[in-house]
Amino acid sequence: MAYDTDNIFAKILRGEIPSERLYEDDETYALMDIMPRADGHCLVIPKTPCRNMLDASHGQLSACMNTVQKLSAACMTGFDADGITLQQFNEAPGGQEIFHLHFHILPRYEGIKLRPPGQMADFAVLKTQADKIRAALAG
Repeated sequence: MAYDTDNIFAKILRGEIPSERLYEDDETYALMDIMPRADGHCLVIPKTPCRNMLDASHGQLSACMNTVQKLSAACMTGFDADGITLQQFNEAPGGQEIFHLHFHILPRYEGIKLRPPGQMADFAVLKTQADKIRAALAG
């Protein structure tokens, strides 16, 4: 299937839609998920087009995983988390809803379940959570 240049992440990368940016390098972009299932739920995407890991290049996957590791450590620190859940979905039957490769990083705590999907975040709360991650990255 062809890459859709009008997906939400492509629009974010072009600056057409705002996002709460956490981290950026030449190859990747990290941002807060606007429908978080946990406090600190964030996303890592490549800056170049690919639908998912099935058509991603080795370079795209490697760059994303380097950023995922960096952001996961920052989430552990910034949220004093017990662990991290990493999610990545491929094609609609695999649960993918946005067809641009993205990795979900969810800080986790012993005995606390994820919130249900599809609930929009309070943007002031997202910014406060993003500040914790950015401080841990700087730190």
